[in-house]
Amino acid sequence: MVSRYRLYQRIAPQFDVRTDPSDTRYVRGAEFERRVQRLARRRRITCAFVSDKGKGSHGRLYFGEEFTTLKDRKKEVGRDLLAKMCRDLKIDPRDL
Repeated sequence: MVSRYRLYQRIAPQFDVRTDPSDTRYVRGAEFERRVQRLARRRRITCAFVSDKGKGSHGRLYFGEEFTTLKDRKKEVGRDLLAKMCRDLKIDPRDL
């Protein structure tokens, strides 16, 4: 039996099977952090996650002079919270 991924790769190998945060309703906190760090490298802006600035598994994600609170990096971030965090960092979600 062939997995769906392998079947998809044989049918359409030119397409990337990864999804963007805007394609789905949810994205994990770690994925959001990675995408913000990638955007910061492209824009040559400092980006850092500081776990001391939050309770429990929460922490603060700095993007230049802006910051937002990032919840547990293992859990999913909802669509509305994702939009709010992007607003806090003053970035467009489509840039991620």
